[in-house]
Amino acid sequence: MISSELNAAGVRDPELREAYGRCRAINAQHGRTFFLATRLLAPDQRPAVHALYGFARHADDILDDFDGASTKDRARRLDDLGTDLFQRLVKNECSGDDPTLTAVVHAARRYGIDWQLFDDFLRSMRMDLTVTDYADRAALNRYMYGSAEVIGLQMLPVLGTVGPRAEAAPYAAGLGKAFQLTNFLRDIDEDLELGRVYLPADELSAYDVDRDVLEWCHTNRRTDQRVRRALVEQHAITRRVYAYAQRGIGMLEPRSRPCITAALTLYSEILDRIEAIEFAVFSQRATVGTGRRLAVATSGLAGAWRARLFDRRP
Repeated sequence: MISSELNAAGVRDPELREAYGRCRAINAQHGRTFFLATRLLAPDQRPAVHALYGFARHADDILDDFDGASTKDRARRLDDLGTDLFQRLVKNECSGDDPTLTAVVHAARRYGIDWQLFDDFLRSMRMDLTVTDYADRAALNRYMYGSAEVIGLQMLPVLGTVGPRAEAAPYAAGLGKAFQLTNFLRDIDEDLELGRVYLPADELSAYDVDRDVLEWCHTNRRTDQRVRRALVEQHAITRRVYAYAQRGIGMLEPRSRPCITAALTLYSEILDRIEAIEFAVFSQRATVGTGRRLAVATSGLAGAWRARLFDRRP
């Protein structure tokens, strides 16, 4: 399958093909819902998306290194990753032998993805090494721009638009934010294990919730009623971000819409599951079942085939 995708994308160089193959394997292993949605893209689009995911996953693995690396060492490795990418993408100089960099540089050049988006992403990754709480929504938004919104902006040239890209950009960024806000709600317990809280402290405090209360929920595997009320508000905020982002799907090339629609549907249904379990996120993980994911994918595949049937690009 990877061979046909690379052929469709015009990737012939053996080293490049191996690099893209590595990124696809990373996406398949760790992406799950994202990888499933990627299957709805046209074959020539998929390698670039795999490359973007592979690079982001590489940075994330450095960030959450479980081999005992110090904060200083992880910061150095993130800096090295950024330097290697800059040398390759901007300076056009060979730097390092990381296959994820080989693939993402090729994809960035092909689609004109700006270096600044990668730099902003790495800046937020560095924040995770030292920042463990966010005082308010503005502080969280600054973090999410680099950690989530730029992912949508990186994807946009690959997806293509029917009008000016700048008009679709805010909605693409909004979808990245919606996905990450969903993760923050679903993974609040796991994030506490890592010492992080990705919810605005001032909005939690309105419900008499602070880190100590969250830690109590984590220790006792229960959702305190104050926390439940606070999470209901965060849930509603995330719903509004999805509603905003959905307005941008019609701005994408028709062949890209089934993929993004499926991704939005499946991720927003994680919110449904969180609500269905009454925000018991400290004792359960809200997931969308395999059957439902396959049903959405099957429906999306039909739409993707129809869109490609009428796609006249060479």
